[in-house]
Amino acid sequence: MRTSPEAGSLPVIADRIADWYATGHRDLPWRRDGFGAWGILVSEFMLQQTPVARVIPRLEAWLERWPTPAALAAVPSGEAVRAWDRLGYPRRALALHGAAVAITARHGGIVPSDVDELLALPGVGPYTARAVASFAYGIRVPVVDVNTRRVLARAVLGQGDAGPANARRDHDLMASQLPGDAERARLVNAGAMELGQTVCIARAPRCEVCPLAEACAWRRAGYPPYEGPTAPRQKRYEGSDRQVRGRILRELRGSDVPVPASALTALWPDAAQRDRAVAGLLRDGLVTGDPRNGYRLPE
Repeated sequence: MRTSPEAGSLPVIADRIADWYATGHRDLPWRRDGFGAWGILVSEFMLQQTPVARVIPRLEAWLERWPTPAALAAVPSGEAVRAWDRLGYPRRALALHGAAVAITARHGGIVPSDVDELLALPGVGPYTARAVASFAYGIRVPVVDVNTRRVLARAVLGQGDAGPANARRDHDLMASQLPGDAERARLVNAGAMELGQTVCIARAPRCEVCPLAEACAWRRAGYPPYEGPTAPRQKRYEGSDRQVRGRILRELRGSDVPVPASALTALWPDAAQRDRAVAGLLRDGLVTGDPRNGYRLPE
């Protein structure tokens, strides 16, 4: 029989997260048995700042077309940008293509399991590297995203918000509560994210159904307001350079030949902002060309 849990008790928190996740969670493609490391890597690229509902159909189409890193590496990077469609932040498509090229050249077409080797791939940061290592290969490493950070801040630290990210601090905190068993640790990694996404949500946490309710330090303290530093808010999309870039890329995706500079004029009324967006796309390698010869996706 379990004793009464103490607020912020790491073993209790880890056990409850793992047990809760093991009994049921959302049925997402990348969580299914046999999904594979390449599919998980692609999903992690797509899920960066993009809702799950938008990712699923694009992910399925992507893996049907490019089921291996070698298949993606064999096509021009512009095809990856075209297939990315309207997922947003299209530099992720270029980075994913670059990762596929690197995996094919350095690792024989097999997604590596080592965190340092994963970090050496284009576009792969600390979260993605650890997510692939844990979820694809069952390696005991801490996986921390914004949802995990919120769960840890509340349940362990007694704070209503996690504040700005700090990779070393956040990984150390998550690592301190991971069970020694790798499979159990995988459940805690996945479960903490799921809990933060579906129950311990930012604005209106559903404490009445939370498996950590009795052990949560924040709840025990009476939900004190968070008074620490906050993460910067994302800039408004409407009217931003991001919106202009998106319109230009949409025009180029629909054409197999260079698009004249004159055709871009109708896409946005502010010439200075339009030129700035084109210059940024050229600089990022998402577009090639010039005003004289027109613009197109990279080949």
